Amino acid sequence: MVINHNISAMFAHRQLQINNRHVDKNMEKLASGERINRAGDDASGLAVSEKMRAQIRGLQSAERNAEDGISFIQTTEGYLQETQDILHRLR
Repeated sequence: MVINHNISAMFAHRQLQINNRHVDKNMEKLASGERINRAGDDASGLAVSEKMRAQIRGLQSAERNAEDGISFIQTTEGYLQETQDILHRLR
C-alpha cells in the first residue's frame, strides 16, 4: 500500500485559509466603517471608547436638562410679566 502526501498543496491550502480569514476581517472593518468591531480587535481601545460614549450620554442628558430649565425659566418669566402687567393695570 502506497500513501502519498502533497505537502506543498497542504501548505498552500493552509496559507489560503489564513489569508481568507484576514480578508474577511478587513472586509468586516471596511463594511462597518469602524476601527473596532469587537473586543478582540482592540480591548483597551474598546474600553476607552465605551467610557467616552458614557461621558457623551451624560453630557447629552445634562444638555437636555439645561434646555428644560431654560424653557421653565422662560415660561415663568412670561407668567411674571403677565402678572406685573395686571398689577400695573390695577393701580
